[in-house]
Amino acid sequence: MPDPNLLNNAIRDMLMDCGLFDQLQPGDFQAAAGYFSISNMSAGESIFSEGDAGTFMCILHSGQVSVRKNNPDDQPVEIAVLRKGRAFGEMAVLDGERRSASCIAATDCQLLNLGKDSLEKMLNDAPKIAAKIIRALAVALSRRLRMLDGQRLSQQV
Repeated sequence: MPDPNLLNNAIRDMLMDCGLFDQLQPGDFQAAAGYFSISNMSAGESIFSEGDAGTFMCILHSGQVSVRKNNPDDQPVEIAVLRKGRAFGEMAVLDGERRSASCIAATDCQLLNLGKDSLEKMLNDAPKIAAKIIRALAVALSRRLRMLDGQRLSQQV
């Protein structure tokens, strides 16, 4: 059985390394680490599918993830390739809706996972840290939306 302190420290280091949570204090990372888990995915393995219930979100620590959406003919089309540091699956965790796309490991990947239940627990146990995590995710989502808006605008010009 792996030492839980070593695992917690590994998760803390991964959270610090991902670049999403610049607003957190060093002690916040240690506290937040207890709510995350690590998973390893093999290339080609499905992380989640479009339409699934959103029970967890991920932060990509290493490897690449293919994001796919079904077209009108129900064929999967790759819409993005995610790289290190990117959070994904957070929309469904935050809004309770079903998955808007499928995510497949494009290469072998290591992921940090935060379950919806763990986020709820963090909100109860450590609300200030949970608020910083949620705010950082909201900022990342907002940036992606602004980029998409900019891309749409440039396509219309």
